[in-house]
Amino acid sequence: MIGIPGIRYNVVEESQVQWPEPCIICPNHGSYLDIIMTYRVLPHYFHFMGKAELKKVPLFNSFFDRMNILVDRSSIVNSHKAFIRAAEDLDKGISIAIFPEATIPDCTPALGKLKNGAFKLAIEKQVPIVPIVYLDNWKSLPDGPRKKTFPGMPTFLRVVIHDPISTKGMTEADLNRIKEQYKSVMDKTLELYGAIEESFEPRYRLAEAKG
Repeated sequence: MIGIPGIRYNVVEESQVQWPEPCIICPNHGSYLDIIMTYRVLPHYFHFMGKAELKKVPLFNSFFDRMNILVDRSSIVNSHKAFIRAAEDLDKGISIAIFPEATIPDCTPALGKLKNGAFKLAIEKQVPIVPIVYLDNWKSLPDGPRKKTFPGMPTFLRVVIHDPISTKGMTEADLNRIKEQYKSVMDKTLELYGAIEESFEPRYRLAEAKG
């Protein structure tokens, strides 16, 4: 576990079923805190798949080289190799954490556009997807457009860990269905706990329409 001095958090909802191993852990992404918090709230061994640029970010660069799978998204070949590595880890029984949004979206705290990678990998390996919702991380350490207008603030961080979404028997033809199922779980949770601000709805819908 990685300590987070000065930051308090609470898992307000947590799956009661036995933790699946291996699985694809899929949190929403609104802050660099999401990475550290995932290590903090899950007492299970896993590898994190993250963008190669994190090697240049203080605090994160010290452990990403040793513990995780770095993805150079500027290279199709290197991105493919990263997913091959992730598939091999799953075969070894090691869970993989991936942000389906791939980056911190402009519409944070609303969910951004979902990439296919995490869902395709889960279907290919027939492993479940575990949705994790960070409700307040973006308030404590904002990034992206939020960083320009909102300096951040100390806050109590709430986390929701959902029941796994099974991919048993699914094929690539089910890709859109599993993405929609995940999106529905995430959107409903963000709305239930009041994490999505009304002022962000228009920008979210615009981003969604552009697809």
